[in-house]
Amino acid sequence: MVTESVSPVRVVLGVAGGIAAYKVCELLRGLTESGHDVRVVPTEAALHFVGAATWEALSGHPVSTQVWSGVADVPHVRLGQDADLVVVAPATADLLARAAHGLADDLLTNVLLTASCPVLMAPAMHTEMWEHPATCANVATLRARGVVVLEPAVGRLTGVDSGKGRLPEASELLAAATALLHRRRDLAGRRVLISAGGTREPLDPVRFLGNRSSGRQGVALAEAALARGAKVVLVAANLVVPAPSAATLVLVGTAAQLHDEMLEQAKHADAVVMAAAVADFRPRRVEATKIKKTGDAPTQVLLERTADVLVDLVARARESADGQLVVGFAAETGDAAGSVVEYGRAKLARKGVDLLVVNDVSGGQGFEVAHNAAVVLGSDGSEVAVPDASKREVADAIWDLVAPRLR
Repeated sequence: MVTESVSPVRVVLGVAGGIAAYKVCELLRGLTESGHDVRVVPTEAALHFVGAATWEALSGHPVSTQVWSGVADVPHVRLGQDADLVVVAPATADLLARAAHGLADDLLTNVLLTASCPVLMAPAMHTEMWEHPATCANVATLRARGVVVLEPAVGRLTGVDSGKGRLPEASELLAAATALLHRRRDLAGRRVLISAGGTREPLDPVRFLGNRSSGRQGVALAEAALARGAKVVLVAANLVVPAPSAATLVLVGTAAQLHDEMLEQAKHADAVVMAAAVADFRPRRVEATKIKKTGDAPTQVLLERTADVLVDLVARARESADGQLVVGFAAETGDAAGSVVEYGRAKLARKGVDLLVVNDVSGGQGFEVAHNAAVVLGSDGSEVAVPDASKREVADAIWDLVAPRLR
């Protein structure tokens, strides 16, 4: 019998110049003892705290900080391209700033620019630096791009200072890295269909009825699914953000077009996620020419219902009996008759989906911004709250619920 060998997981461990660098030696040992192939990429400043000899002895690989070492192997590109996970610990305020602004002035920042795998950063610095508006903005930028930036621990810092800014213990960092590695391929081989954006229903050649959806959440879902190994088809209606190039993109404009494309593409999907905001109504009559502001301009617009895309997708999934999982979205506001979650549960039962992502959009929150919050309701009675976070983090939280249901 021939046993197929399994390649070790390739981890790049970036180390920035902070006193907490000494604690990362234990993290490195934990990663290598887990069977991972770890390449350490320190900054020049990091070597003032822990020398190259230590990193080389613990990792079994040579260490360099510059793009000029081993030029023939193009390490500034290959390390990031080949990595299954990049971990940066400690991530100093300076490193966070350079990463957020896309600088590439040493080997580590080049790796961060070329990595398409999950990236985990563990900040460590004085409290004032962590709380400075510049650092807060840089962290928000990185998180919006899908980088997992951990919260620093609270405790003793350099000298006599204490507060928030301490590097979490190596065991916590190892657990966070292991969780990301587990997540990275849990959709491998799966075919995922996602809708994103907002439909527009024409009134005349110039005007339309639309909504405030930007498509950010749907795009984040596509990016997260791709990172986790899925093959993604993205049916996009009027996006204001670019779609991921690795996804198969299908452009639509109206609710009818989205309906037809989703039903067609769903024939080949393991999971369908309806994140697009689809118009419930459209003008009954579309004028051939622009409606003029004259005395005979219409004083009212007659509307008709559009097809319910989600209901038709669920019906198709149930008829096919192929185990397809359907996820719906509900933008809700509460009132005297019920709460957001209560309205969500009623919609879950009415639509028949497996999971329903309920967004509280009271006051317009959630639209046209990079962050979101949700409650995910399951047909099995489950209820999972997703706290306010970047839309990429919300996307990963949704896939965390979808992946095990597919298995």
